Amino acid sequence: RRCRRAELQCRPLHGPAAVVIPAWHEAAVIGDTIAHLLASWPQPQLRLYVGCYRNDPATLAAATAAAKGDVRLRLVIHDRDGPSTKADCLNRLYAAIATDEARSGHRFAMVVFHDAEDMVDPAALGLLDETIAAGADFAQLPVEPLVQRHGGWWANLLGSHYCEEFAEAHGKAMVVRDWLGAGLPGAGVGCAAARAALERLAARRADSLPFASDSLTEDYELGIGIAAGAGRCRFVRARGEDGRLIATRAIFPNRFEHVVRQKSRWVLGIALQGWDRVGWAGGPIEGWMRARDRRGPLAALVLLIGYVLVLMTALGGLAVFAGGGEPVPLTPLLKGLLLTNLLAFGWRAVMRFAFAAREYGMVEGLRAVLRLPLANLVAIIAGRRAVFAYAGTLGGKAAPWDKTDHDVHPLRLGLAGSQPQ
Repeated sequence: RRCRRAELQCRPLHGPAAVVIPAWHEAAVIGDTIAHLLASWPQPQLRLYVGCYRNDPATLAAATAAAKGDVRLRLVIHDRDGPSTKADCLNRLYAAIATDEARSGHRFAMVVFHDAEDMVDPAALGLLDETIAAGADFAQLPVEPLVQRHGGWWANLLGSHYCEEFAEAHGKAMVVRDWLGAGLPGAGVGCAAARAALERLAARRADSLPFASDSLTEDYELGIGIAAGAGRCRFVRARGEDGRLIATRAIFPNRFEHVVRQKSRWVLGIALQGWDRVGWAGGPIEGWMRARDRRGPLAALVLLIGYVLVLMTALGGLAVFAGGGEPVPLTPLLKGLLLTNLLAFGWRAVMRFAFAAREYGMVEGLRAVLRLPLANLVAIIAGRRAVFAYAGTLGGKAAPWDKTDHDVHPLRLGLAGSQPQ
């Protein structure tokens, strides 16, 4: 689908929209995010709610300075010290929205979710509004991580490996889920829920709030929960007249410990907590999709075994080459298995290249294939960390919330209008 960005950016909304951004220790990026969002989305029906904590004056000051008198911004100060979870902060923002609605007598038509480091697309709000007005209860736009060129080679390698993962997930997996009518896991950014759907989600909980405050992946549970209540979910891929996706863009973590922490939180929340919290209801299609979502720990184990076998095979080959033994004869069954594995790996590499190259160009597509071992290493370590954290929760410990740290906004690197390389 092709859209004109300028038309979507300036088109009046079908109803008032609330945009919510939870923020804890985000002084480095929240000001740029607020300024860019308010400039990109000029619609007067917009209200931006930024959730800050009373013991985080730096974030509060940065958010206040970025407003520049724009009356569409409302700062919501949490009534407890941070950090709590993102879900807890979102619940506080939901309560603020409900209070404003009660005071004004007017209801929002939709609630849009973003993070403190996001760079929104000028056409995104109009596209989400159009989708919700057409009858969707939940809508998700693609997320497009930015290729990193501002750090050393190792940091750039780590930070850019998110590009191919999201390109494939949001270019194939989410498109198929949308086509099948399965529940869509929210990304937590660039997504919107109809106000009535969010209210129905809150009504199913004892505290009348839409999110479980102890959830580590409330974004994933948002789309799945709305679908479980017979809500209609849509994944919307559209391009502007320049060919670029209408998507949310951001710089992802590029330090190894931060990358592992973030992916460990995803595995813990989706694969392990999700098993407990969301279950398997919804029929065969939904069950298959949830099984795919929860394959992280098993995939990490299989990858670890595979790399150990590769290492052992290499060492055995060196021993044979040095005259320390004879090569092991391969049976027809083993030859067939090895060939099947080779073809499967080739297929994965082609898919990874194709989806990355479509969004970022041929060079980045080739780099995506070369980064496969690195992505697998991160998956192995994150999977192990998530399993141990989950085991701790079975003994009564609270699941750790490994918040992602953000040091710089894309605007500071001149990436506001960047084209894929």
